[in-house]
Amino acid sequence: IVAKYPDQFPAFVASLPMNNVPAALEEMDRAIGQLGAKGIQIFTNVNGRPLDDPEYYPIFERMAKKYDLPIWVHPSRTAKWPDYPTEQKSKYEIWWLFGWPYETSAFMARMVFSQMFEKLPNLKIITHHLGAMVPFLSHRVGYGMDQFGSRTADEDYEGLRKRMKKRPVDFFKMFYNDTSINGWASGIRCGLDFFGSQKVLFGSDCPFDPEGGPLFIRETFKAIDQLKLSKDDRRRIYFGNAKRLLKL
Repeated sequence: IVAKYPDQFPAFVASLPMNNVPAALEEMDRAIGQLGAKGIQIFTNVNGRPLDDPEYYPIFERMAKKYDLPIWVHPSRTAKWPDYPTEQKSKYEIWWLFGWPYETSAFMARMVFSQMFEKLPNLKIITHHLGAMVPFLSHRVGYGMDQFGSRTADEDYEGLRKRMKKRPVDFFKMFYNDTSINGWASGIRCGLDFFGSQKVLFGSDCPFDPEGGPLFIRETFKAIDQLKLSKDDRRRIYFGNAKRLLKL
């Protein structure tokens, strides 16, 4: 489709078999090296396992060092993940409504505190839903994690904090993020205030809206217009950051 309609579809990204890391690396090389993919998409866990597990490090390393292309991350959680330990499942679709933003935020924290960005400073990760909970909780992440380790007695988190080369909140700001929060202008403003316009890319979540696609696109345009951004910031968000990251 990309080859046939390049004006409509300028790029695509690959999906990897993350339950098999050697196969994932092989598919990465095939999709990017042979087919011309401009990145990969992964999920926030692999069958319940966190992505900072050392087994997955070669995937991040190859994307950062060999390809210098972005990794899209989408939350993955189902109703089988209960909200309370006394229950067997998540009720009322809470697993999706609040579980996905939590799942994304937890993934981001695992990347930060496993020192992934210190090992791979060129790593480019794009979170869905504009960094999830992180921008709204900016100062909780900032001042709160400046005291990282003070609440834990059985792990040397304080030692880890002292080894980190900058404040934890500054590592959280290294993520890239899309604008897909269903057209909420104040939320997009919050994300821009935290990450900056060079780390935010247009995204709509099409076609997953009540109209089958147009609603979220229309509402996201409207929200960005409400913010009265500078021409340069608008260009970055709408296409400039994507052109740079995807090397288009």
